[in-house]
Amino acid sequence: MSWQSPISPGVSWYEATVGERPEYPPMSGSCEADVAIIGGGFTGLQAAYNLARKGIRVVLIEAHRLGDGASGRNGGQLGTGQRAWPEELEEELGYERSKGLFDLAEHAKQYIHDFAASENLDIEYVAGQLNVSHKQNLEKDYRANPEIAATRYGYTHSTFMDKAETQERVGSTRYIFGVRDTGTGHIHPMKLLVGIGKAAKAAGAVLHERTPALKVDRAGGKAVITTATGTITADRALIACNAYIGNLEPKTATHVMPIRSFIGATPVLDRFPKILPGGEAVADSRFVVRYFRKSRDGRLLFGGREAYTADNPSDITRHIRRQITEIYPELSKVEIPHAWGGSVGITMPRKPYVREVMPGITSIGGYSGHGVMLANYCGKLYAEVVSGGSAEFDMIKSLKIPAFPGGPRFRSPLLFLAMTWYALRDKL
Repeated sequence: MSWQSPISPGVSWYEATVGERPEYPPMSGSCEADVAIIGGGFTGLQAAYNLARKGIRVVLIEAHRLGDGASGRNGGQLGTGQRAWPEELEEELGYERSKGLFDLAEHAKQYIHDFAASENLDIEYVAGQLNVSHKQNLEKDYRANPEIAATRYGYTHSTFMDKAETQERVGSTRYIFGVRDTGTGHIHPMKLLVGIGKAAKAAGAVLHERTPALKVDRAGGKAVITTATGTITADRALIACNAYIGNLEPKTATHVMPIRSFIGATPVLDRFPKILPGGEAVADSRFVVRYFRKSRDGRLLFGGREAYTADNPSDITRHIRRQITEIYPELSKVEIPHAWGGSVGITMPRKPYVREVMPGITSIGGYSGHGVMLANYCGKLYAEVVSGGSAEFDMIKSLKIPAFPGGPRFRSPLLFLAMTWYALRDKL
């Protein structure tokens, strides 16, 4: 029987095709550890894996199943760099910091490939990403980006696409130019996540599913994680809940906002060979971004309806099909046998949130749509900090991440109004 997460609607195509998905027992009784981890997504599992390999005692708890959050339900795109293009970050942070963050993201990309190879995982990697624009006034920026990436950041894998090339590669007349990036690609995220869980357990990490954390505190110089069945007492703790932080830890909750995003998967598109003939992933220029790709077996995975509330639409497929049809009218009646949703953690500046929220207790999240790469690598970097130190971790930690305005009562309504405004701008 397929498991349907109580926190995310719909059984995803990833869950249906992942194969073996091991279960881990709920925690029973109290225990001690060197490091306690809350959250069984990419960040928490990579931290557990890398810590356990160093002989550090790790206990990880997940409220539902490993991968039930964004790590197992995302668009599967790796991307390049941070959420913003490096030239944008350079204007804000200066060249040295922008270059450092770009290099960090490249290391994160390579780490995923290296990890999958080391564990003999087939994560269904397909090369190529198309960043495309639906607005003519962005052409100057799109033309400049590949040259800036090559000359200032040493990245030679991207090229500008004119209208004809863009429409041929996307298989649609909806977009008018873009940037093709052959140095990145897309994956089956659940296959990666299941592999990390197996590797973490094999390395000695203790993993517990269906074990919600009820409270995080300090007592006697230790981190204390309270659950319904006992406590974990540890020298350090990592909160890796991202968009699913809820009321567990207030500092994180004021800096990382959950937004809802929904994805649909079609059957294999054998009858439509002109749709993404090169198999690349696509991300468009909307603030409320649409992202889609072909799976390795040839079905369209399309995401892009974001709702800036915690609610789920009654019929995900209707909304997804409408957006698919805007780009591919020939798919107006296509079946969508799998449709699912989840929460993405964003921050005000769309940069990761890394903070010590209490002595010895670190929170990491807010990847803002770039989490497939960054979440995995941030988990690894956290393990390096525990065992000695990491200059790259310190670089992310130094980023200024303001809290969302409005406090607990007004934060969500204000964000909804702001995002509605941006969604309207996308249509102009």
